[in-house]
Amino acid sequence: MVPFTASARHTLLNMKIAFVGKGGSGKTTLSSLFIRHLAARGAPVVAVDADINQHLGAALGLDEDEAAGLPAMGGQLPLIKEYLRGSNPRIASSDTMIKTTPPGEGSRLLRLQEDNPVYEACARSVALDGGRIRLLATGPFTESDLGVACYHSKTGAVELCLNHLVDGRGEFMVVDMTAGSDSFASGMFTRFDMTFLVAEPTRKGVSVYRQYKEYARDFGVPLKVVGNKVQSEDDLDFLRQQAGEDLLVTVGHSDWVRAMEKGRARPFAELEEPNARSLEALYEAADAVYEQRDWERYTRQMVHFHLRNAESWGNAKTGTDLAAQVDPSFILREEPAPQPA
Repeated sequence: MVPFTASARHTLLNMKIAFVGKGGSGKTTLSSLFIRHLAARGAPVVAVDADINQHLGAALGLDEDEAAGLPAMGGQLPLIKEYLRGSNPRIASSDTMIKTTPPGEGSRLLRLQEDNPVYEACARSVALDGGRIRLLATGPFTESDLGVACYHSKTGAVELCLNHLVDGRGEFMVVDMTAGSDSFASGMFTRFDMTFLVAEPTRKGVSVYRQYKEYARDFGVPLKVVGNKVQSEDDLDFLRQQAGEDLLVTVGHSDWVRAMEKGRARPFAELEEPNARSLEALYEAADAVYEQRDWERYTRQMVHFHLRNAESWGNAKTGTDLAAQVDPSFILREEPAPQPA
């Protein structure tokens, strides 16, 4: 295995997709269906369970023991930091890296299909009837965390990986995000090519959409609403009134999903045709925003949130001026420009 460094050239293509929504909206179910849809299309997929309630593994067909046995990314944070630091001269020690630390010259960057120590420690291969995917999980909030840690200390491992992921079209990282407005507690919500917000046709169901819409607009984050649990024309009208043009598709009742939740999995090809068409619409919407990418803005946002976190708590925690970690000449891009020898 040859590490991919910030001075290497990259030709593989992938995209980053987030699923967000309030608790109980069906966010995890919809993200698992989209992952299955991608796998059935033959697309390479890395799936990440970044929700405080770790249910993505079960939604993808793992039994309780298999889901509980997934390694926790939060528990591998020292390894992740050390690997990503590489030979970056601006980072004297991995101990000074925080969740927002951006890459620079000498940093190791990640690709979805490569083999590396991060995937070896954190990822597990999961067989779906459409192929195989890699599954990572932040890890559950444990009793030892109560009163001494917040869940963002675990999702920080995901944010670091996203900051170091070089990606383009054709491969997918799909992240089932933590529910509600907690997604705004860091800059991770700006790390995606497309965010699908799952909303029920209720006032509570669209409240997270209103919050997300405001933040997404401020940072240029592509956002589409997926209406879930839509049972009538009145439900559809309500979502249209609340979300307007942001409403992409709706998903109704699914006997296929109900059977899966009972442990009676059926071939994915038997998913109801209307719901299958909705999943294809998600794929097309994600693919359509690829040409809108702005790598310079993406890097600026990364640095923006790093400096905010550094000033707020990072400098005090590490005893280091974390602003010095920023490489002003570095832009994360699909094909990094050649670096000086």
